[in-house]
Amino acid sequence: MTQTNRSNAPAVSGATVIPAVAVVVVAAYIAAQMISDITSVKIGVVGGLAVDMGTFIYPITFTLRDLVHKVLGKRNTRVLIIMAAVVNLFMVLYTWWASTIPADSLSDPDGAFFSSYAMVFGPLWRITIASILAEVVSELVDTEVYHWFITKITRSYQWLRVLVSNSVSVPIDNLIFVLIAFAPILGFQDHFLSVPWPVVWEIFLFNLAVKYGMTLISLPLIYLTPDTAADQ
Repeated sequence: MTQTNRSNAPAVSGATVIPAVAVVVVAAYIAAQMISDITSVKIGVVGGLAVDMGTFIYPITFTLRDLVHKVLGKRNTRVLIIMAAVVNLFMVLYTWWASTIPADSLSDPDGAFFSSYAMVFGPLWRITIASILAEVVSELVDTEVYHWFITKITRSYQWLRVLVSNSVSVPIDNLIFVLIAFAPILGFQDHFLSVPWPVVWEIFLFNLAVKYGMTLISLPLIYLTPDTAADQ
């Protein structure tokens, strides 16, 4: 009886090969969102105007999202957007839970570090909800506009598809975030994050200018990957 040499048989695998660049872009997208969510808690003053400090990193996520769309397609991009929101929500829940655990007396004798940690990572739910809702809505809109552009207009001029999609999604993101996070509405008039309407619009306009400026700077990133994803 002749034995079949199984070692010489071709390997059959159902696994899908994912380009290394796709892994890098997905990781960068989620990381940028997490960094922007954490730093948005800080309201700074730049050029004499109020701005949440996540504004300087968050716009990059729109171009990174376009890169994911370009490499992995529309369907996978939607999954990434939802999963990024889940990851950010889990991050907030976990850091809040960690802030409720008593500090070790030897590592923090006077409790100063624990108090500071609890103040930053405590239940700042308004700004967290604002950030997540703005991200999900605007990124899904960005996905639809980007997909419309490459399927109905042209696959040429890659920088233009990014500019068009971001020009629609960035103002939507900015409006949702600023209104929910800072406006004296929705029963939050006495909340410490609520600010007068003139300041709300000041934050809106300055954030919009910064986000759009960062969008223009990040446009060349779209050329980092080949345009190979299926339109789905």
